[in-house]
Amino acid sequence: MRAVIQRVKRAEVKVEGKSVGKIGKGLLVLASVEKGDGEKELDFLVRKTAELRIFEDEDGKMNLSLLDVGGEILLISQFTLAARVKKGRRPCFDKAEDPQRAKMMLEEAAKRWKNMGINVEQGIFGARMEVSLINYGPVTIILDRQYGGEK
Repeated sequence: MRAVIQRVKRAEVKVEGKSVGKIGKGLLVLASVEKGDGEKELDFLVRKTAELRIFEDEDGKMNLSLLDVGGEILLISQFTLAARVKKGRRPCFDKAEDPQRAKMMLEEAAKRWKNMGINVEQGIFGARMEVSLINYGPVTIILDRQYGGEK
């Protein structure tokens, strides 16, 4: 799994001009599932996202997690994060997981965050979405096997 996580003051996703998900302070999580991803990768994404200390404490240091600040998550499926661009000029998406399985895994991530007490809003899987946000910091973190240190 690969995710781009942005610390936000607020974020919203619209489909066909209609708001389908909206959060205040929290994290916008753009996520893709790649072939071969399983329980280990899912657990890493859920745990790391909830516990990553990227919110400021009273001294202005990034020392608090999403759980610590009572933040929310806006989860957006973005299979294009699985793109490979090593050859040619057109991205190759052959590493992206089958849509049905990817949808199931992202639904499971949302369920696990909700079970941790986190409010989770989502886009619509496979839809053309318009995502707006105010990235606070800015703080943007990339999570995947390479950057997460887990293989």
